[in-house]
Amino acid sequence: MSARRILPGLVALMALSVSLEAQQMGTATHEVARPVPPPVLPIDDIRFLSDDRLAGRMTGSPGADTAAAYLARRFQAVGLQQSAGGWFQVFPISRDAPTAQIAHVGGLTGRNVIGVLPGHDPVLRNEAVIVGAHYDHLGLGGFGSLDPDSNGKVHNGADDNASGVAMLIEIAQRLAMSPPARTVVFIAFSGEELGLLGSAYYVKQPVYPLSTTLAMINLDMVGRLRQKRLIVYGSRSAREFPKLLDSLNWYAGFDLKAQGDGYGPSDQSSFYAVGRPVLHFFTDLHEDYHRTTDDWQKINVEGFGQVASFVTGLVTALSNRPGPLTLMPAATQMSAITATGPPVSGYGAYLGTVPDMTDNPGGVRLLGVRAGSPAEKAGLRGDDIITRIGETSVPDLEAMTQALRSHHPGDTVSVVVRRGNQTTTLQAVLGERGG
Repeated sequence: MSARRILPGLVALMALSVSLEAQQMGTATHEVARPVPPPVLPIDDIRFLSDDRLAGRMTGSPGADTAAAYLARRFQAVGLQQSAGGWFQVFPISRDAPTAQIAHVGGLTGRNVIGVLPGHDPVLRNEAVIVGAHYDHLGLGGFGSLDPDSNGKVHNGADDNASGVAMLIEIAQRLAMSPPARTVVFIAFSGEELGLLGSAYYVKQPVYPLSTTLAMINLDMVGRLRQKRLIVYGSRSAREFPKLLDSLNWYAGFDLKAQGDGYGPSDQSSFYAVGRPVLHFFTDLHEDYHRTTDDWQKINVEGFGQVASFVTGLVTALSNRPGPLTLMPAATQMSAITATGPPVSGYGAYLGTVPDMTDNPGGVRLLGVRAGSPAEKAGLRGDDIITRIGETSVPDLEAMTQALRSHHPGDTVSVVVRRGNQTTTLQAVLGERGG
């Protein structure tokens, strides 16, 4: 039978059904409720955030502000509460930040978006687990882009990192249906691509004291799972992490690559530098990384769901565990990921410092140093400001990189640092950069 003949009859029956139901409820037929809209799916969040109209979500841009407003609405819709300061944590972008002049954002402001899921336990709810993901990207290219001649072209960043914030929302929605014992703080960071600016600001102005923050879980590039290979950095930042990840993976069945200390080129570094255990979930690099081709159509929706389930289980386990985690210092072995950029092959001499990218105080301020590194052995530490290496003045990170490249592994160099109001000269024997 023709669908055209059936359709009018169905419409009439539906209208009659609505009319009768309205009469039985004492409601006028002209006040019939609107149909319930379909639920917003993670791929819908990714599509919105990576739309051309947001122009690549460069920190401080109108597109980034639109993304922040959208995320606040989504946080509220899935059951989160705003923090004491509201949905937004606004931070200034220093004109002296190493990347600010290159990206033309110095003097603008960024916004972290914060949603809170209070814990149900009357004691443990005073402690927090943080789940974070950055929502900013490269805007119209040029700065940070790996596409040649990309200046002026929208870099949508579907995997990097619309996928991470979409997973943030998905995990929040699942946990809100049955909140765990501890409070879970969900943070969409801005300024990550500019050098972890938003997360560095948060650890200085935390919503929950860092002393009562159990751990930070970071989601960065989690939308392109291939052959079930899931990478988790930071597994050596807490003694309990390896066994916990293995037990969860017994059910999930990932090709799990758990490795490394808590330092790396994403927001978990800010938390590890202040002594918090961290994990960074990552479905690996691909040919669209930092290019104009990182679009929503390439997201692995099924794989996204599998990773989201795994991380939800992890956050639940951490939020319900009765005791604290055991923080482990940065591993001696050099990770193939630097603290300020994507994975790199071996190149030049290695010092083992983790630079602070939020400011330029006339040198390179350190977030920390890796355990067992030449920097630690020489006596360098977090908050030191390196101003000279050997005969080379170090006014910024680029100069420091060039200074290290001018030396070889095994060279002994003097490192001049400002430490508070004092200037100190230390001797470091450079190592070989991992490859």
